[in-house]
Amino acid sequence: MIESHAPAPPGAPPRPGGRSEARLPVRPGTGRFLVLAGVFVCAACGLVYELELVALASYLIGDSVTQASVVLSVMVFAMGIGSLAAKRLRRHAAAGFGALEAALALVGGCSAMALYAVFAWTGDWGGFWAGGPRCLLVVFSLTIGLLIGAEVPLLMELIQRIRRQDAGGAVADLFAADYVGALVGGLAFPFLLLPLFGQLTGALLTGTVNSLVGGALVLGLFRRDLTRRARWALLVANLTVLGLLGTAAALVDDFERAARQAVYGAHVRVAVRTGVQEVVLTGGTDGHPLSLFIDGRLRVGARDEHRYHEALVHPAMNGPHARVLILGGGDGLAAREVLRYADVRRVDVVEVDPGVLGLARDDRALAALNGHAYRDPRVHAVTADAFRRLRHTRTTYDVVISDLPDPGITASTKLYSQEFYGLARRVLAPGGRLAVHAGPVAPRPRVFWTVDATVRSAGLRTADYRVTGRESGAAGPDRAARSSHPPRDWGFVLAARARPELRLDPAGPSPRTLTAAALRADARAASRTRVPGLTPSTLVHPRYADRGWGGGIP
Repeated sequence: MIESHAPAPPGAPPRPGGRSEARLPVRPGTGRFLVLAGVFVCAACGLVYELELVALASYLIGDSVTQASVVLSVMVFAMGIGSLAAKRLRRHAAAGFGALEAALALVGGCSAMALYAVFAWTGDWGGFWAGGPRCLLVVFSLTIGLLIGAEVPLLMELIQRIRRQDAGGAVADLFAADYVGALVGGLAFPFLLLPLFGQLTGALLTGTVNSLVGGALVLGLFRRDLTRRARWALLVANLTVLGLLGTAAALVDDFERAARQAVYGAHVRVAVRTGVQEVVLTGGTDGHPLSLFIDGRLRVGARDEHRYHEALVHPAMNGPHARVLILGGGDGLAAREVLRYADVRRVDVVEVDPGVLGLARDDRALAALNGHAYRDPRVHAVTADAFRRLRHTRTTYDVVISDLPDPGITASTKLYSQEFYGLARRVLAPGGRLAVHAGPVAPRPRVFWTVDATVRSAGLRTADYRVTGRESGAAGPDRAARSSHPPRDWGFVLAARARPELRLDPAGPSPRTLTAAALRADARAASRTRVPGLTPSTLVHPRYADRGWGGGIP
């Protein structure tokens, strides 16, 4: 990055073949400050691009740990390659830096829209293009990394042209501005850009700032080092980039609506980003079946949700069930099944997202589907993290129902850990039962039986079963909106301190689809998939990650 002949002691005359002094319109000290300020802003923009790719890829593809590892490792590798490649541009450092920033602003600013577009319109193609969004993620990570890495040698050249100094001092100044800018960008993304502008507009805005600062720095501070042709070329390039980014920003709402329709269908009624996740409701009117999507995954499908919720709730209600705790299940559908038992005295629902609770109460179609469960005085809903709630509660329950997202989704792994089930065991009353949704069985038996091993490691005994959904693909809390091959079953684990008896309450209400004979057959079907010798999952060593990139997305 810095040749051995590059630095010189302050005041020393330039050596033959060394750098020529930059012809600045301001004093050298002011020029140096402006370059470092540009480094600060460009570093902030670069980190925002990285975080934007990680966040969007985690939302669209799944498994945030894998997506972060892919983006960051590819990007850091590419930065090294870009730094080496930029050595050839040092003789034209000002023009090269201006061109790099225009390209980086365009690629980084449009990366989120491009990735979302490929996911929305081609994500279910399958075949050769099944990994299309993932390949595009790598391409963007590589390209942005190359451009960011190429900045450093060129900026070092520009700084040294303004005022020659020793290599250590120049590197310290450059990296100090770079790292502080990265800090500001890293904090601005989750606390400013994402909540105020969203992922798409936030990326476009970042690209706009990047182009303005990079263009102003070169065309304003180093314009005398540029030929007339280079000045006009950079001006036209930056105006073109700003025009493209501005046009995309003006059309982003229309684009997002069209993309949502491509992902969720033509009957999107509600699409909101709460402080926790994106929630989308489709159908529920004019004869169209209701569907609830959370972060792109189908949480509720009205055509067959009763299969899932009956299987989750009714086997656990065989025995005392005066007090019931539902972890997750903010849609109210598990509560609906619990309330069919007249002798239930209290139902506590713990949901992390108040937005889901609000829709379950106030949306006409969803409230009708859950039987207006939240109007029942026996139901008490609280907004809290399920793990934290279990950790601090001292109340005991006859039945605990874990109606949580798929264990293969990274954010959910702590809710399928040995520590979590130990806390659940602590709140079980004598004779109490724990019902756990454990993800699909047929496509991922190893994940399902890891849940079983983890529950047993917490001191509980288990009975396992599965139920099948519709032939077109089951709808439940672990189905991807754009999955080409959705799973067709759900797996459940019923647990208690003594071995639980897998049967229905003979005095309870009759489920629409679940019978005692079917439940026994479901248990036999699950047992045939058993994977022995699995290690329990813990907080510090989760065991649910898939070997593919998709994490919890089948």
